[in-house]
Amino acid sequence: MMAERERKRKKIVTRRKKEFAYRGHTLEQLQTMSKDDLIKILPARARRSLKRGSSEEQQTFWRQVRKGKGIVETHRRDIVVLPELIGRKIGIHNGKEFKVVEILPEMIGHYLGEFALTRRFGRHSGPGVGATRSSKYMPLR
Repeated sequence: MMAERERKRKKIVTRRKKEFAYRGHTLEQLQTMSKDDLIKILPARARRSLKRGSSEEQQTFWRQVRKGKGIVETHRRDIVVLPELIGRKIGIHNGKEFKVVEILPEMIGHYLGEFALTRRFGRHSGPGVGATRSSKYMPLR
């Protein structure tokens, strides 16, 4: 009985210590891969984006990242997250301000724009001008 409980505990502990893997590759393997090998395992949209090459603004972004000076701010939301960015803090513009995002391994293959939302939910208050007669009625407490 005690041995069975011990085995279950070990399974739970090993399950919690699961190492990150992206499509069967560890983080160290991803960081040592060549760009061509990495492109082959990315999703179709990211693969197509990288195969077509990068614009001048994207190249400027990658130069700033490689210099490694603090938080890199960018308006380019169409940059694919690659293993090279992991652990960095990047300011992504959402149309109003720069949202600082720390890049995690789970973000590989996604676009930067997915992590800085551009729309906010407008909170609704009570009825205003132009409301119908029935919705204007607010019971007194």
